[in-house]
Amino acid sequence: MPHPNSKIMEKKMKQTVFAVAAALLCLPSTLPAFSAEYTTTLADQQGVSVTIYNRNLALVKDRRTITLPAGQNILAFREVSAQIKPETALLSGGELDILEQNFEFDLLTPQALLEKYVGLEVTVIRTHPTTGEETRQQGKVLSANNGVVLQVGDHIETGIPGRLAFDHVPKNLRDRPTLTMLAQSQTDQPQQVELSYLTGGLGWQADYVAELNPEDTAMDINGWVTLTNQSGTTYTNASLQLVAGDVHQAPPEEPARRLMEMPVPMAAEMKDSMAEEQMFEYHLYTLERPTTIRDNQTKQVALLQAGQVPCRKELVLRGADYYYRSQYDDLGQKMKIGVFVEVANTKENRLGLPLPKGVVRVYKKDTRDRLQFVGEDRIDHTPENETVRLKLGDAFDVTANRKQTDFKKVSGFTRYDYVFEGAYLIELKNAKKEAVTVKVVEPIPGDWEMLAESLPHEKATSSTAVWQVEVPPQGAATLTYRVRVKF
Repeated sequence: MPHPNSKIMEKKMKQTVFAVAAALLCLPSTLPAFSAEYTTTLADQQGVSVTIYNRNLALVKDRRTITLPAGQNILAFREVSAQIKPETALLSGGELDILEQNFEFDLLTPQALLEKYVGLEVTVIRTHPTTGEETRQQGKVLSANNGVVLQVGDHIETGIPGRLAFDHVPKNLRDRPTLTMLAQSQTDQPQQVELSYLTGGLGWQADYVAELNPEDTAMDINGWVTLTNQSGTTYTNASLQLVAGDVHQAPPEEPARRLMEMPVPMAAEMKDSMAEEQMFEYHLYTLERPTTIRDNQTKQVALLQAGQVPCRKELVLRGADYYYRSQYDDLGQKMKIGVFVEVANTKENRLGLPLPKGVVRVYKKDTRDRLQFVGEDRIDHTPENETVRLKLGDAFDVTANRKQTDFKKVSGFTRYDYVFEGAYLIELKNAKKEAVTVKVVEPIPGDWEMLAESLPHEKATSSTAVWQVEVPPQGAATLTYRVRVKF
């Protein structure tokens, strides 16, 4: 049997709960009100500057004028790079405090829209093939993974049986890459802010076009900067700077996804070449005028022009160090002779500029004054007063035959004290109507001594012997030598 005071205690408890609830309802709310979203687009942009590095990296500084109500708001910064590194984003200027920020990269596409509607109803619109009459029926999206699965009425259909109509676009789908920020604004007046961030999708390289003179003793060189924009947005009237050098980036914890290669249109800018300066341990190139870098575009900007730059052509036959370790007979017939061109990057040689890494493509006019492509090579960053060396291909009319004519072990019982002696013959043939000089480069291992030779050699390094062999027109020349090698 219940205690006689239990009903009285229960009644008092209920009265206390109601009193506390009423008091709480009368207190002012301490939770922030719903924050409205305000959007800034490229129409608000006052300027943009882009600094592009060599390895798919760029620094973007986007200046815009925005107007927000005083208080807490959601600022949607539209048309940023789709490959932005969100952790590097920094909004500065104005009277704003950023409380949090999110990069909305879930873009509006037919597939994304279907995925967001899984579990929701859509309208299935069918068109009669003969009458053209349209019928509408409600269906429920069951799956959008590798195709569409719909529940229409009392049955299940796969694929899209006609057109699908959606009631609305989900709020978490964006038509453009957008950086959203929860911002506390101290003013309701217009204020200028700058969003800076690092991004992928922007890259550059140097491309050089060189034309050899008829004697192969000089060339005209034109340098271009080739920009590629696959970042997902356009940079209009941007201040452009390029950094030449290998800037270190912290390696990712997981392998980065490779960018999909896609065809891009090309635009060329002929005027106002770039000014160069040293910056930290790199070189900075600045375009002296604004330029527009459109999304999915390749653009070329003039970098340098130099006329009649002296150069030197070389025909090179290079050997291998294994020739001197064992006994062989024939070491090669009709061996290829490499064709190289060297250019000194000096002011005396009409250059003398830091050359960013890139590809040098070389052309030459034929007897009918038509320009023909004769080869290309890739160069690394080349400072002033260094030499640019290009391999353009292999000679067609100059070949070599090589053989070992003698080989013996002089002394030694292990591979660490062997002494070998070998003799070699190199026959160079020239089918051209003019004489040529072939540079024969032999890498000789160990401690070596030249015992005999038909032409004097130069000891270029401790492990390299070099001969300059003159080969007469439509003739041949022979180089013989005997060398002792101690391991």
